[in-house]
Amino acid sequence: MTDLKYPVGKFDFDAPIAEADHARLIDEIAATPAALRAAVTGLSRDQLETRYRPGGWTVKQVVHHVPDSHMNAYSRFKLALTEDEPTIKPYDEAKWAELPDSQKVAAEVSLRLVEAIHERWVPLLRTMDSADFRRGFRHPDHGRVLTLQQVLGLYAWHGRHHVAHITTLRDREGW
Repeated sequence: MTDLKYPVGKFDFDAPIAEADHARLIDEIAATPAALRAAVTGLSRDQLETRYRPGGWTVKQVVHHVPDSHMNAYSRFKLALTEDEPTIKPYDEAKWAELPDSQKVAAEVSLRLVEAIHERWVPLLRTMDSADFRRGFRHPDHGRVLTLQQVLGLYAWHGRHHVAHITTLRDREGW
């Protein structure tokens, strides 16, 4: 049976990422908005309010989470590219998912938002060189500096991870 919480496996910050992997990882990030939209296409209001796993978020909350997270990632990339190892501000994603905008706003709004974020973020990623990917930011929750190369891998995984929450639910439910 598929792991409902981690359908594509857990992300490993210490797994090696080669410079040769950058283009593929950027392509995976670039594919996230279309993959997310495809994952929810045709779902009813009730289906969007279905939890992808017991104790997990609703499909709509997942859709709203992706641009929340990717907005933060985009900002963190820009901070790391313009400052020396800045300390970033973490956010409580679980609490964000409970805010009224994640509960009441149509999923379509966040689908458009993630598309817009990626229209800015992906070109930035594609212009970065190897020295840029060695830059990083201090993440208080991790207690260390994360390189932009590690964070590139994280967000390639992140898109696949949340799309899989929805697509595996659709498969299980026969939607």
